[in-house]
Amino acid sequence: MSSARSEKVAFPGALGHDLAARLDLPAGPPAAFALFAHCFTCSKDTFAASRISRGLTGHGIAVLRFDFTGLGSSDGEFANTDFTSNVADLVAAADFLRREFQAPSLLIGHSLGGAAVLAAAARIGEVKAVATLNAPADPAHVAHNFDCALDEIAAKGSAEVNLGGRPFVIRQEFLDDIAGQKMRDAIHGLRRALLIFHAPRDRQVSVDNAATIFTAAMHPKSFVSLDDADHLLTRREDAAYAADVIAAWASRYLGVAACGGGAALPPELKAETGSVVVAESGEGNYANLVSVGGKFALRADEPVEHKGMDSGPSPYDYLLAGLGACTSMTLRMYADLKKLPLRRVAVTLAHRKIHADDCADCETKTGKIDVIDRVVEVDGDLTDAQRRRLLEIADRCPVHRTLHAEVKVRSRLAE
Repeated sequence: MSSARSEKVAFPGALGHDLAARLDLPAGPPAAFALFAHCFTCSKDTFAASRISRGLTGHGIAVLRFDFTGLGSSDGEFANTDFTSNVADLVAAADFLRREFQAPSLLIGHSLGGAAVLAAAARIGEVKAVATLNAPADPAHVAHNFDCALDEIAAKGSAEVNLGGRPFVIRQEFLDDIAGQKMRDAIHGLRRALLIFHAPRDRQVSVDNAATIFTAAMHPKSFVSLDDADHLLTRREDAAYAADVIAAWASRYLGVAACGGGAALPPELKAETGSVVVAESGEGNYANLVSVGGKFALRADEPVEHKGMDSGPSPYDYLLAGLGACTSMTLRMYADLKKLPLRRVAVTLAHRKIHADDCADCETKTGKIDVIDRVVEVDGDLTDAQRRRLLEIADRCPVHRTLHAEVKVRSRLAE
């Protein structure tokens, strides 16, 4: 079981009010920190915000998500805020992280929050990457939500409008503020890696906005389609997909190992090319973080019945995985070389210990021995002779040979 957790925190916002926030933390030491900005009149607890943030913790990235001034559980009056104050709230959130934990190196914004992170990035020096989700290219885009009240706002200075079933007071100052934003200049001068998500069928913010942002931005920049997702990313699979893609993409820019198995390593634990580093994560009895060649971050643990947390594969699981992968790759190379019609290989393995006297073909006659049961499935228009030959080749994979050969492990204490 993972020990990832979410903590309630608070910090002073740009207008001096306390802003309610949640800090979603990974199971191990965070490899990086991110800030998440929610959509217009939404909160930190929307499905997209919570699911994406928690998804990123599975990749070792801690995420702070908070309610902008006057929204959700934060203090202050929404009527006194505008886009500029939202950007300032983001800077205040970054200051809080820098002061209490670690400055954010990744900004993520949903809808108008996406425009806010694009504007805020230049004011947060540590930010290396920015991701937007269904974001407008211009904050003035939100004005269409209260077209019917524009005349009243102009005449009286403010009006109450219904947004998502809730009443909000919109002031003329808010409209003036969003109209005066120079987003194209901010995007062009971003100078950070940019990832743009957008749903082509988004009815609230058209995908044309993504094209405008992409065109204005300098490289490195990337676009990912959210296919048939809705504007708020209310389907679990859409939010989960976004989290996984953000984590994989950001690993290149944050100095975080690309994740496999829900882990990420701080820089000091990264292995050099051709080596593996395994270090205790500080959780439970046996949880470890694993860095493979500085490219892949994994977890290792023991199951609960062995007093572990089951937060990752066990050492024997990795042994079986290595043998299984080697078997599959060896069969593929052989089939390609011999031009065999092999479509797919699947290898199922299990490890157990048995008494030596229960093994008729074992050299060891006393005590217990390790047995690995390996079932090789080969799919394709193969003859019986070709299938038998592939099974013979399975025993020739390098890892199989290593397990049967004399192995010398030389150990020494680190200096």
